[in-house]
Amino acid sequence: MLKKLALISAVSAFAIGTALAQSPNPPPSSSSPSMSQDKPSATTPSTSSQNGSMKSADFIAAQKPDQFLASKFKGTNVLGSDNQKIGDVSDILFDKNGKIDAFVVSVGGFLGIGAKDVALAPSAFQMVPGDPNSATDKSPKLKTSMTKDQLKEAANFEPYKEPSRTTGSGGGAPKPSGSSGGMSK
Repeated sequence: MLKKLALISAVSAFAIGTALAQSPNPPPSSSSPSMSQDKPSATTPSTSSQNGSMKSADFIAAQKPDQFLASKFKGTNVLGSDNQKIGDVSDILFDKNGKIDAFVVSVGGFLGIGAKDVALAPSAFQMVPGDPNSATDKSPKLKTSMTKDQLKEAANFEPYKEPSRTTGSGGGAPKPSGSSGGMSK
């Protein structure tokens, strides 16, 4: 029982230490059109059991009109240099610090079939407001200076796939024919 308690305490301390070591706010990035630097926050102190020092966490109470949720940003129309729709945001690529590295844009195809994913840095886009007078076109859009044909010719974005692991069992070197497998008669 004492071992269980010690293990649970160690795991909890590790988890809390890891959570406190992470910065709740990514460093300011001028290349991301979808991130706002003005964030309402309330600072709440919390103590760390490891070293007794005080840490603070920033909480955001509400979304501002110039901020976007990733769940709503996915599907945003992407316009080309001629202001025509050339694709839509199919995903967002983040680094380990929470900074947006790229918007993954699905280009071509029909209803997602035959579409190609291309990743572009946020600096390749300009935010364009939707039409406030339109009943269906009020959502903001992303505009790029590239054409649909240029994006179709760009390198295809491939998500990271973890290498498959081998267990080392089975699939070994074949035994020579006529071998008794090491057993004697």
